[in-house]
Amino acid sequence: MRDNTRKRVPRGSALGPGYVLLLAAALGLGGITTSSGDPTPPPPASPIAEAIIGEAGEPTPEISTAEMVRLVAGRSGLIIDARPYEEFAVSHIPGAVTVAPKPGLAMSQYTSDVGGIDKLTRGDKAAMIILYCNGPFCGKNKRVAADLVAAGYTNVRRYQLGIPVWRALGHATQFEAEAIWSTLDKDKTAVVIDSREPEVLGKETLTAIVGARHIRSGEVATAKDDGRLPMLDHNTRIFVIGKGEAEARAVAEEIARNAFHNVSFFAGSIQTLQQNRGRSGTAGSR
Repeated sequence: MRDNTRKRVPRGSALGPGYVLLLAAALGLGGITTSSGDPTPPPPASPIAEAIIGEAGEPTPEISTAEMVRLVAGRSGLIIDARPYEEFAVSHIPGAVTVAPKPGLAMSQYTSDVGGIDKLTRGDKAAMIILYCNGPFCGKNKRVAADLVAAGYTNVRRYQLGIPVWRALGHATQFEAEAIWSTLDKDKTAVVIDSREPEVLGKETLTAIVGARHIRSGEVATAKDDGRLPMLDHNTRIFVIGKGEAEARAVAEEIARNAFHNVSFFAGSIQTLQQNRGRSGTAGSR
């Protein structure tokens, strides 16, 4: 028979240093002294948004996600996506651009061409350039960073955490007009969200063509319960469209902050999307 009586700890019995440390951690206590007398300070707080990889020996400094957010918001510097155009087009950090690759390289050694960057900076070697690609283990931005330093650029930085961490920390990405069509042809699980006011939905055919679901800013919590958002797969690709960048981006960011980590918005108009139907981008075409 199960004994449900409470076992009392005899007064004065030792709980042990491990238990004390665990209890102190749970209670948020710091500066604990163990039985050996050595102080055990609490680990310093380090917000994940301020983190960097911290690799030694790299010729260019890293920036954190928090710094990247500030640069994107302030439209500061030249943000370059160091990936092929097809990857860039379907999902990139807002405001980023891409350039053609260096010729003659194997795909595994893909490197953006400094000549294309020269055109964007108009030869200003002091221009702030921020590079990113596919995260901590991606070498594309490191290769082009080394090329830029060799070419005399003096203000090159890397967001080495890249687009995977950007998404993971609740930030939406941006897509290009032609990318939505090619992606919807291949990915039948993708979801399109139309963020426009209801009265304009029937005036254009795009929503019907792509089977978009209607979600306005402030409606995401409700949409999680009524079937408009894919609650059984939070990695589902979600495209958000609207009458312009501000409207689409607001809804995309709201969705991303609700644990959906593959959310992109279109910064242009519905008409531009329609005009680009049937077009496709190619690597280096931008």
